[in-house]
Amino acid sequence: MSQSKSYNTLTPKLALNLAAPQTWVASAIPALFGNFYCWQQGMTFSWIRGILLLAACVFLQSAVNTFNDYFDYIKGTDNEGDHVEISDAVLVYSNIAPKSALILGIVYMAAGVGVGLIACMKAGMVPIIIGIIGGVVILLYSGGPVPVSYLPIGELVSGIVMGGLIPLGIAGCADGKLHLEILLYSLPMIIGIALIMMSNNGSDIEKDRKVGRRTLPTCIGRKKTVRLYRYCIAAWVTLASVLPLTILGPMGFISVLIIGIFGRKLIQNQLSCKLEPKTRITTMMGIVKMNILLNGAYTAAFAAGFIQEVFHG
Repeated sequence: MSQSKSYNTLTPKLALNLAAPQTWVASAIPALFGNFYCWQQGMTFSWIRGILLLAACVFLQSAVNTFNDYFDYIKGTDNEGDHVEISDAVLVYSNIAPKSALILGIVYMAAGVGVGLIACMKAGMVPIIIGIIGGVVILLYSGGPVPVSYLPIGELVSGIVMGGLIPLGIAGCADGKLHLEILLYSLPMIIGIALIMMSNNGSDIEKDRKVGRRTLPTCIGRKKTVRLYRYCIAAWVTLASVLPLTILGPMGFISVLIIGIFGRKLIQNQLSCKLEPKTRITTMMGIVKMNILLNGAYTAAFAAGFIQEVFHG
């Protein structure tokens, strides 16, 4: 008689690891940017609402990470030879029941939706519709018959949804209107988050081809992926430096200064990445740090612009 497999308990620490807090910059910084952009532009909504929107984005990011780990595990995509950190592959190394991870992902998503709805109260349907679009993408990203993460559009979709729709939704929460112009000023966020996905997929080309994933790097090959990667980094640095000047004036130089002082070595290191499996961990750590630096500097410029408006307003 066969015996059922024995699993370890899903502890709070493992639940946090599944949420992958090291990736929260992909949602937290766009949320902070959306808040400060709205405040700098004179849109009125409370700090409490801003904090709730930030929390909602982090919960939804945690849901994405957990669902992604769950579906990759049950499909056999992840294994111990994939050059990932132990804390970044909980289902592979910690022997917890996959069903527990699925339930946890649903809990994270429910928390994000609940907090988001509270933040959107009295803001009308615009932010709710944007939130629904984001929620559908979350479910389709890792699940479904053909997950978005298995397609050549994964980088673009993740960048637009997290880097663009988060600020757009926050602006909608501020006054109930659709501020499409914020998508232009969200371009550094969109590119930075797309590059997180490209860093991962570019390092996993061989593994992804074996399991039938048709990501952008598997379609165009490593050489072209590295070239595109470097072009995107150059565009990202340029936009994070130039865009603040167009809307903030001299205050926008804050972004330029922060990037210039702290970013030179980090940017050079990332430009030299070859997106190979053996350097996957270093590549991923580097692109996360670049998101913190570049998009953090960009957001800091808008925060400074808001403070200036407060004192001169």
